[in-house]
Amino acid sequence: MRTAAETEVRRPSAVRALTTLLAVTAAATVVVEVLNWWYAPEQGFGLAVRTGWAMLRSFGFLLLIGHVRRGRTVARPFGLILAVTTVFAVGQLIVPRQGVPPLPGVLGFALLTALCIAVVWLLYRSPALADHLVRHRPRLVIDRSGISWRGTPPSRPEASAWLLTSRVAAFTYGPLMLVPALVASAATLDGRLLAVPAALFWLGAGIAATYLVLFCTAFLMRGRRWAGTLLIVVTAAVLAVDLPLCWWLLGVDGLVRDGAPLVAAAVLVVYGIRRAARTAPVAG
Repeated sequence: MRTAAETEVRRPSAVRALTTLLAVTAAATVVVEVLNWWYAPEQGFGLAVRTGWAMLRSFGFLLLIGHVRRGRTVARPFGLILAVTTVFAVGQLIVPRQGVPPLPGVLGFALLTALCIAVVWLLYRSPALADHLVRHRPRLVIDRSGISWRGTPPSRPEASAWLLTSRVAAFTYGPLMLVPALVASAATLDGRLLAVPAALFWLGAGIAATYLVLFCTAFLMRGRRWAGTLLIVVTAAVLAVDLPLCWWLLGVDGLVRDGAPLVAAAVLVVYGIRRAARTAPVAG
């Protein structure tokens, strides 16, 4: 039976390098957000919500470290989505409504962007990591030897990397809708009471999108072609609801800050589904 020390020795150097890089990226995310909050000319509720959402990425990077150390196949798509959304989430806070961003914030954002690029490059370009990230998530297994909790291949056909990427990207729809909806809810209390029903509808749409994505991706991972089509329809509906409400309740600034990350996630979802259909068509 392998000991923890033996398992650590057998990990390739690329894994150790990536885990160190992820830890540095998690710390950099917190530092950049603190700098941005310190230099921000307006420290209102909207900035607090967006800052909190951006800082949650630091926990995401720590979770990704666990996936990498355990060699999980989900590490690649999870790392890609986390890196992309982190750049958007932090970038939208660096630029103020008026004037130019402070130099410390710009330098911190540049450093964080470089770290995220390095994370994605290692995940997708390192042969050692490609050989390491092959383990499946653990499941409860009952066999002749008894009951155990271990990583086993799924009984269904293994999903392609593009489908996994689409699945992870789609899971961001709910949070990416709820964050600006919360910001808009606070704005409506400052005198725009006529917009309260729209803000509440926005919150409900974000929650509904979360459950619809969960339903679609459950069947998408089981190789159902219609689930991919339905997820694209859900993606179009999410954009049709979120982008106009961003523009109406938060203005052009909100459309750019909160709409752009959702558009990026939607592009990844649709592109991943299309690529998976071309390379390995799923069952109808």
